[in-house]
Amino acid sequence: MKNILFICSRNQWRSPTAETVWRKHPGISVRSAGTSPNARKTVGPSDIRWADVIIVMEQKHKSRLVADFTRLLEHKPIYVLEIPDEYRYMDPELVDILKESVSSCLAI
Repeated sequence: MKNILFICSRNQWRSPTAETVWRKHPGISVRSAGTSPNARKTVGPSDIRWADVIIVMEQKHKSRLVADFTRLLEHKPIYVLEIPDEYRYMDPELVDILKESVSSCLAI
């Protein structure tokens, strides 16, 4: 089982959508969180330790993670999807983008 952590800013639309889309895929376990202090669930050290792979929506999320969790991120792949914050939860276009881009990142 591979643990995948999806990150966006407020854990409101993009990362929860990714979590929902990938939740039932065999062989992976998923969580989502946000980098903002105002996120529904703010990413913490336990999330980083849990994750085998981290997938962020924008470069700024990777930068924030590296700034806050440098040592915990050693040897953990971080993929940047470059998905802008312009989609609502489960937006069909966002779902399609996530299916394609995450499949590519995880080679599944």
